[in-house]
Amino acid sequence: MSTGPQGHVSTAERRQELAANLAAVRERIARACADAGRDADEVTLVVVTKFFPASDVRLLADLGVRHVGENRHQEAEAKAAECADLGLTWHFIGGLQSNKAAAVAAYAQVVESVDRSKLVRPLDRGAQGRDAPVDVLLQVSLDPPGAVGRAGADPADVPALAASVAEAPALRLRGLMGVAPLGGDPEAAFGRLAQVHRDLRATFPDATWLSAGMSGDLEQAVRAGATHVRIGSAVLGSRPETK
Repeated sequence: MSTGPQGHVSTAERRQELAANLAAVRERIARACADAGRDADEVTLVVVTKFFPASDVRLLADLGVRHVGENRHQEAEAKAAECADLGLTWHFIGGLQSNKAAAVAAYAQVVESVDRSKLVRPLDRGAQGRDAPVDVLLQVSLDPPGAVGRAGADPADVPALAASVAEAPALRLRGLMGVAPLGGDPEAAFGRLAQVHRDLRATFPDATWLSAGMSGDLEQAVRAGATHVRIGSAVLGSRPETK
């Protein structure tokens, strides 16, 4: 069966494919939780739908998915508007530009990629007037010092960044997010993230969320205490050729 939402795949076939993939991912989460002595209900599945159409989001919602992740503002904004009737929780998980932050806060209930204080004021401005505060996760860099690559705040900068978010009236500090380094050991990386999280909670005890783990390393993330895993390809298949 096809692994992407190409035109020749019928809606019924695509739904069947997504259902099977979702079941496999949920089983992985349940097994990882059992191995770690945790309850599977402690882990929220965020399905990352980047490059996949709103029709897939609708099928996922019909299959019980409540949390959807997006990386790119323009695509996320359009998809959230198109699927506004579904009552989903939208997580923005991509790199965030300060000039787009206010617009992201207008539709995303959760922003997982806050990695510098410059983002806090525009996010707070964009969240004004919403029914509830926008939930914020601080993205922590798990790369070695000086590495070129993924975004994220230096662990040493987390306390000041957390304080900045906590003072913003329309934002709610929820916890941390991290991405395992490419080619690195995810177990060790998530262990470092968990320690930063423990330190954060000593000052902000309500910052209980830990978003870590993707399709290839969700088990290591669950062992490290992840409360949210961000899964794309294991649910949706390979990314479509046209983006």
